[in-house]
Amino acid sequence: MKKTTSETRKYRLDMNDKILNSGFNDYKKFFALDNKAYINGALPAKTKELMGLAASMVLRCNDCIFYHIDRSIQEGATREELHETFNVALIVGGSIVIPHLRYAFDLMDEIIKETSSGDA
Repeated sequence: MKKTTSETRKYRLDMNDKILNSGFNDYKKFFALDNKAYINGALPAKTKELMGLAASMVLRCNDCIFYHIDRSIQEGATREELHETFNVALIVGGSIVIPHLRYAFDLMDEIIKETSSGDA
């Protein structure tokens, strides 16, 4: 059964909370480092999210693809910017990326529709 975008976001938040409150502090260090990598700096956050998206597609991580498409759109990425990012991932990763390209296209349309209707 396919999860909705809201269910996916909630699951991610709930599980991150569980992990971060497990008492094992090394998790907190990594999560903080990960979070800091995507904030505005010499490169804007949107660019960093698109870079994360391309890497996630090449690494074939659908959870990561969801997160970076969601964040890229929140940061103002356009459909055209997402298409170009998908293309970079396809060129770098080759045909093995095609199933993840399908997933990314479906997800992009869903999140853009959700965002434009105010349901995000």
